Amino acid sequence: MTDLAAPHRPERAATPRASVNARRSFWLKQLHQWHWISAAVSLIGMILFAVTGITLNHAASIPAEPVVSEQTAVLSAPLLQRLETFPAETTDPVPDAVARWASDALDAEIAGRASETTPEEIYVALAMPGGDGWVTIDRETGEALREKTTRGWVAYLNDLHKGRNAGVVWFWFIDVFAVACVIFAVTGLALLWLHARGRPSTWPIVGLGLLIPVVIALLFIH
Repeated sequence: MTDLAAPHRPERAATPRASVNARRSFWLKQLHQWHWISAAVSLIGMILFAVTGITLNHAASIPAEPVVSEQTAVLSAPLLQRLETFPAETTDPVPDAVARWASDALDAEIAGRASETTPEEIYVALAMPGGDGWVTIDRETGEALREKTTRGWVAYLNDLHKGRNAGVVWFWFIDVFAVACVIFAVTGLALLWLHARGRPSTWPIVGLGLLIPVVIALLFIH
């Protein structure tokens, strides 16, 4: 007696609902991953910019006592002679030899910086976050003065927030940080959209977050 072969049952095609769920699961996983990555990249920066946003908003009420320091030195005769060939009026950087001397004698990095040169003196501004400074060199006597003014760590962090005198690397860091924040916000918004069906208060709260600053701007900012 031979066994009867079981009838072949064709595999059931995926239902439209299963396909939708699979796509939703895929995008949910991608959103969670990018939300997590952007949060990890921007977390410390967001805390820094949030705190300095408060300190900037209350800058007038936060005391900042300027601390001024001065250093003096005198150019050697060969370097002073070197300046005789430097243009009488120019914005060119000082000669490399003079810049190296300033770095050693005055702890001032003036190489490559624009100068304000007159027949009497050379002036180089030394802007920095949270303060400022300058170097002057008397072209006749060789006497040099470096003055540095700092205004505390709050002013320093506030200038980092604004990107003021922070250099090229910080300039690009702010751009990268801003992109990470945008990704964090957009993926967060997409996650809200995916989960909003089970949370009816989602969109009213989002709308309130948009409405409040708009109303304040329209009614109280003139």
